[in-house]
Amino acid sequence: MRTLSKRSEFLAANRGLRFPMPGFVLLVRPRGDGDDAPGIGFTVSKKVGNAVTRNRMKRRFRALARAVIPARGIAGADHVMIGRPGGNDIAFAELGEHLDSALQRAARKLAK
Repeated sequence: MRTLSKRSEFLAANRGLRFPMPGFVLLVRPRGDGDDAPGIGFTVSKKVGNAVTRNRMKRRFRALARAVIPARGIAGADHVMIGRPGGNDIAFAELGEHLDSALQRAARKLAK
């Protein structure tokens, strides 16, 4: 699993598919570069809260990604999780279910 770090990678992912869920929005975009490693990136804006709130949300997203993306992520695609207000109030297990559901929807949509 590779981490997205450049702004251009996030902008490219924004042109992909969007899957809004409670607590976050998942963006998925196949790279088409022949590399099967899934990419993952996280972004949480100041609209969500102060620095402590944003950092906590990013830590939770990183833990979710480590647990779910290697097994259920789309190979050769970039995944970006965008934090939404109230995402920290949702139980971690429930966030995992939402991420799993969004990845299943993405896989069905990309299979067409």
